[in-house]
Amino acid sequence: MQPRDKDPNPCRVIGVLDDGIASLNTTALAHVRSADVVIGGTRTLALLAQELKPGAVLHDLTGQLRTVPDWVRNARQAHQSCVVLATGDPLCHGIAPFLAQHLCIQALEILPNLSTLQWACARIGLAWQDARIVSVHSQDAGEWVRGSTPTHGLYALAQAVRAHQRLLVLTSPANSPDRIARLLLAEGLGDDFQMAVAENLLQPTERVLAELSPEEAAQMPFAPLNVVLLWRTRLPPEPVLLGLEDTAYQQRQPDKGLITKQEVRAVSLARLQLRANSVVWDIGAGSGSVGLEAARLCPRGHVYAIEKNEADHAIAGRNHAAFAVSNYSLHWGKAPQGLEHWPDPDAVFIGGSGGELAELIALVLRRLRPGGRLVMNFVTLENLSTAIQTLESAANVAWDVLQLQAARSKPILQMHRMAAENPVWLVCAQVTSEEAKHD
Repeated sequence: MQPRDKDPNPCRVIGVLDDGIASLNTTALAHVRSADVVIGGTRTLALLAQELKPGAVLHDLTGQLRTVPDWVRNARQAHQSCVVLATGDPLCHGIAPFLAQHLCIQALEILPNLSTLQWACARIGLAWQDARIVSVHSQDAGEWVRGSTPTHGLYALAQAVRAHQRLLVLTSPANSPDRIARLLLAEGLGDDFQMAVAENLLQPTERVLAELSPEEAAQMPFAPLNVVLLWRTRLPPEPVLLGLEDTAYQQRQPDKGLITKQEVRAVSLARLQLRANSVVWDIGAGSGSVGLEAARLCPRGHVYAIEKNEADHAIAGRNHAAFAVSNYSLHWGKAPQGLEHWPDPDAVFIGGSGGELAELIALVLRRLRPGGRLVMNFVTLENLSTAIQTLESAANVAWDVLQLQAARSKPILQMHRMAAENPVWLVCAQVTSEEAKHD
């Protein structure tokens, strides 16, 4: 590896905390005092206003982040010394990665400070080396609702609380500690976590509230400047990921069995070729069994499910509530209505079509991402025939049919007999890049 050449006039990206000059070492302070161009947020510029040299050009980056690289370029071209004032560690959810992306990395010299998250952990003595850092410093997306999609500003946090024991959260005025607490309550995690909120760190009005329950925090007001610490008070469950017993799901009664059976469900999920980040459609969700298991198999993906029957939709909703996943969105409606708003899928399962099977297959084949899979379950010859005819007429589609018929042991007197389940056809299809159509 070649040594990095040092730029004679780099832009210094300097971490500053809310105690202003007291947070800077001698080197950082010297760069601030000698800078010809100073770029920072409104609050940070005000903190260091008395330290800037007369005549220094000031740029307030609040609401103008995209302009900052041009300000830096202009200063360097004019051979002016330039500093960018960041908050805490500029490389931890800060401005430095953005600048490195838009400027040559050699054009930057980063002088980090302690993160406010480190200070918050120090205040309550919480070890943070294995904690997950999550930023919800985004636009106001409203309150978290169970089943929200990845477009929600709190989505990353909802996934993280399922996967990590400790979390350090950078908040915003809208996505505040009380809203985070209500997310935990909505996800059924109110008894699983404790919270701490550190407000106005390193300021005279500093306040640290430790060991709050989510129920308490959900009703409290907090200062706008704060960070949140979350830690589990009881271990999360280690659920079965694939092939749950049919009895693990609520089902419609007295029509017991309106569910994709365990054996068929396992093979269907295998044929979908899911990855950790797959986007999955579950059309005709029924009790929700296939989509909910897919959600567990795709912790960094998302499952979009739709069911037209009101009673089954309600049952799927109850199964969702019991399933401890936050990457599953259930809709009540009749496909294909509403699917135009869903992102293109990596995998699609069709368990029911409502009479629009040919239209649905054509839509899915258009929308599937490269390498995506379509898996359909049928118990009637008519639907099987429609599916095959539709796939036969489609270009660049490889498909096959698999028939499954399981038999389960049943007690009879002091012995056991085998009772056959209904046969099910699995029709699996994949759009190909070459002419790989089934003969």
